[in-house]
Amino acid sequence: MKSTHALIMLALLFSGFAQAGQLPPQKEYYSILVYHLKDAAQETRLDAYLKDALLPAVHKAGITRVGVFKPIDNDTTADRRVYVFIPGRSAEQLLKLPGQLLTNSSYVSAGKDYIDAAWDQPVYTRMETIILEAFPGMTKMEVPVLKSAKSERVYELRSYESASEKLHQNKVDMFNKGDEIGLFKRLGFNAVFYADVLSGSHMPNLMYMTTFENRASREEHWKAFSSDPVWKALLPQPQYAHNTSHSDVILLHPAEYSDF
Repeated sequence: MKSTHALIMLALLFSGFAQAGQLPPQKEYYSILVYHLKDAAQETRLDAYLKDALLPAVHKAGITRVGVFKPIDNDTTADRRVYVFIPGRSAEQLLKLPGQLLTNSSYVSAGKDYIDAAWDQPVYTRMETIILEAFPGMTKMEVPVLKSAKSERVYELRSYESASEKLHQNKVDMFNKGDEIGLFKRLGFNAVFYADVLSGSHMPNLMYMTTFENRASREEHWKAFSSDPVWKALLPQPQYAHNTSHSDVILLHPAEYSDF
């Protein structure tokens, strides 16, 4: 009887939200694929796969906005990388997507070099999959409004690790309850997403991506951020002390065939 009563109360609660137009927003989930490459030849093969096979197939599966990004210094590093950002309605949708793509004959044909790569001629040296859940403060991704050429744009991917799950939640709260997200929005950082890492090689962890017209614009925005009185008031608050143990800042530019 108690469980039935609870279900009725829950149904009435959601009914009330619906009538008031206040249903809790549906949070998106994200997959970030990180390809590690040894040379330009692998990068060329991967570009062909992503452009001609993966993106068209993912679009056909109902996901219309896929981002493909490369570190700005990709050509000068021994570990070349390519980042592929895929949004979804649920983690389950994203996890099932690779199997679903294999039922698409056009994808299998266009992606043959990648799918059937020989063991001694791989397309990449290593691949990572990161699954993320959007923050309450920004439940859906946004495509940045930028006017510059793709080659000039700077997409900044940041990752913040914490020493414990509790401290990680504290860092997440800093973005949501502390409204760090609101500060970024007010200062025009053109964020694509803010999200909690549910599964990945670096945890506990959160990640977010902001975007800029060019390198100079990025420097100007961060200068404004560091001197903003709201940030200066938020940063020293004792409840947010020591909530980050390691951070990574990765500056990227979008591939020409990227959706944004």
